Amino acid sequence: MTLNAVLLDQKTLGDDVDLTVLANLFNTWQVYPLTSDHEIVDRCANADVVFTNKVQLTAAVLTALPKLKLIAVTATGTNNIDLVMAEKLGIKVINVAGYAGASVAQHTFSLLLQLTNKVASYQRFIKLGQWQTSEFFCNLDFPMLELANKNFGIVGFGRLGQASAKLAQAFGMKIMIAERPDATVIRDERVSFEQLLTHADVISLHCPLTDDNTDLFNRQIFAKMKPSALLINTARGGLINEPDLVDALKNDVIAGAALDVLSTEPPIDGNCLLDYSGDNLVITPHIAWATTEARQRLVNQLSHNIVDYLNT
Repeated sequence: MTLNAVLLDQKTLGDDVDLTVLANLFNTWQVYPLTSDHEIVDRCANADVVFTNKVQLTAAVLTALPKLKLIAVTATGTNNIDLVMAEKLGIKVINVAGYAGASVAQHTFSLLLQLTNKVASYQRFIKLGQWQTSEFFCNLDFPMLELANKNFGIVGFGRLGQASAKLAQAFGMKIMIAERPDATVIRDERVSFEQLLTHADVISLHCPLTDDNTDLFNRQIFAKMKPSALLINTARGGLINEPDLVDALKNDVIAGAALDVLSTEPPIDGNCLLDYSGDNLVITPHIAWATTEARQRLVNQLSHNIVDYLNT
């Protein structure tokens, strides 16, 4: 059987991963760095298999691709695919999961450590020549905090939440796992969402974004958190009401936040968090998942999934 494959947005995987394990599965393998909406149908016209990360395959696009048999999503989320239409047309959709546990957990603590150890602030201090003129051997302008014995609260205890919990324990932190906000029964080894808010020193988000939890962390929730609490989000930007977070940071309602995700990415039209200049906020551009090793695991896992599909 002849199989033609197209990768629509190779740049989302990076240039430092080996795609050979995928290319070898097909008779023809066409790679595009990025693909705009008006280019999709033309580029996929002869494809049996389409690889995509963020390119949206709508109902209109899918119905225009009668040869298409398989959509391989180079990510976990499948929200960019019209799954209802794909099923109606008999197009199989596969994705990947569990490839970025170590990467996300590591970045979670990279963000947290920036808030507690102020490495960037001290690096800037040295670059400005201020250590060189110090009156004594060190500098204490940016107070640091120890993580040991602090409460590490987790919202979303899947693979990523569990991986982050292991690192927190290695730092000597106490783990608190939140029950769902609307839960009437608290499972063993979990605490109510309300208890997490009032007791956690750090709250780390690892849950998917749904209609029920959009803007979950808002003005009312921030008011229930400790004034010394730190919020870490490596999940989805929509979990946080961004203007409310800016107000909470400006007015010391909470002590700090570190985010790898925003509500709209990239933030083409600006974002109130990007306009905030306080040093109690750290933002990175959705890179928690993206170590070289994690991206290569993604590719390798996807190749295994495709082999399984071809053998069915």
